[in-house]
Amino acid sequence: MGITTILFDLDGTLLDTNELIIQSFQHTYNKHLDKEFPREKIIQTFGEILKITLDRECIGCSEEAIKTYRDFQNLNFKNFITMHTGVKEGLVFLHKKGYKLGVVTSRLNESARRGLKLFDLEKYFGTIVGANDTDKHKPDAEPVILALKTLNSKPQETMMVGDSPYDILCAKNAGILSVAVGWSALPRAMYMEHDPDYVVERMEELITIIEKANET
Repeated sequence: MGITTILFDLDGTLLDTNELIIQSFQHTYNKHLDKEFPREKIIQTFGEILKITLDRECIGCSEEAIKTYRDFQNLNFKNFITMHTGVKEGLVFLHKKGYKLGVVTSRLNESARRGLKLFDLEKYFGTIVGANDTDKHKPDAEPVILALKTLNSKPQETMMVGDSPYDILCAKNAGILSVAVGWSALPRAMYMEHDPDYVVERMEELITIIEKANET
């Protein structure tokens, strides 16, 4: 059976939100912990649910820290987000070809849709599963399972494209193919140690993999 469904992570995969996330964490840590964290340490938490990160780093003040983080992002949302090269062209192609597309993200659903709307991408997706749509989160399979249910797709015909270990493990736990993107801000070893089925450096490579899978 070929590929009919492609699920995408959002942050770092479709959209370059790296600087927005880094600046949001720096602002939050400065305010609540009175110190600045190294950018490299913040990058290593990419893909993790915000509450988990701030519960660990801001012990005793995580709820206030979450509010600070989100308030900063809301005010600076448009200032630090760009779209990764080739993303829109690739989505347009896949959508026209009739593939079912979805987003599975650790960002809140409303925030994810806001980011997609900035670049007129929301219309290409049949489902958007955010952090507030499931009780369990990546790397658990639950977000993918919900996306598959919404799209009426089967695991054996689905792949997950992402930039972090959470995406690769989520795909594996859900029994679908995993694709790591080479433009991830994370150190390559962090996701390669989980043996993604494919690694792509450009959206064109992803399309080639999908089209070849459907030739057999």
